[in-house]
Amino acid sequence: MTAGKKYLSRMGRLAGVVVVLGAVLCPLVRASDPPRGVVNCANLIYGESKSSVCFSAGFLTQIAKSTNIETKKEFVPVKLESVEMYQHPFAVMTGEGSFQLSESQRVNLRNYLVGGGFLVASAGCSSPEWASSFRREIGRTFPDLKLTRLELSHPIFHTVYDIDRLDLTKSRGQTGLEGLTIDGKIVLVFSADGLNDTHHAGGNCCCCGGNEIRNSRQINVNLLAYALTH
Repeated sequence: MTAGKKYLSRMGRLAGVVVVLGAVLCPLVRASDPPRGVVNCANLIYGESKSSVCFSAGFLTQIAKSTNIETKKEFVPVKLESVEMYQHPFAVMTGEGSFQLSESQRVNLRNYLVGGGFLVASAGCSSPEWASSFRREIGRTFPDLKLTRLELSHPIFHTVYDIDRLDLTKSRGQTGLEGLTIDGKIVLVFSADGLNDTHHAGGNCCCCGGNEIRNSRQINVNLLAYALTH
C-alpha cells in the first residue's frame, strides 16, 4: 500500500480528531491564530530560557505534501510553563548541554501530556548532557512511568511512511527511539540522537559530529500523524 493510500484510509477518523484537538487543546482563539483545522506546532522554551532553535520545521511542509493534514509551516515559540502550551497539540524540545526544569514547567508538561498533548524530544548533536538531563526531568515529572524502547514494528513507524530502520550517520548498537505511554497511547517520543534534521534547519545549526538520524523528516511526519490519529 502506498503512503498516500495508507493515509487516506485514516482520513475519516482524522477529521474528527482535528476538531476535537481544536476544542480541547486550543480553547483560546486570536486573530493571529491559523484557521480552524490548521495544526499549530510548538517549539519549546524551557529551563532558564533554553530554546529549541535547531529543529527543522521542514516536516511540517512535507506532511502537507504526503497527507491532507494542514499545519502552520513554522513552529511557534512557546514557554513550557505558559498556558499557550494547550493551543498546540504537538511540540518539539531539543538542545545541547545540561538543563533543569522549574517545578511550574514540570507541572505544565505533565498536565499537557496527560491532557492529550504530544512531545518530541531530541538531543541536539547527540549531546549526552542534554539526554541525561531530559531523562532526569521526565523521571521527576512522571515518577511512576518509564521511557521504553519502541520497536520498528510499532504503528508510530508506519502511519504515513513505512520506516524499517533508522538511517544513522554513525553506527551505534543500541540507538533507537523511546516512548512514554499514558492510558495506552504514546504521548512522548525521545531520541538520544538527532531527530532535528539540522541539514535543513538553516542558520548556524549543524550536527557537528553527532549521530544524526538522516531519515528524521519522514519519522517526524509519522510522529505528527500518529499524534493526531491515536
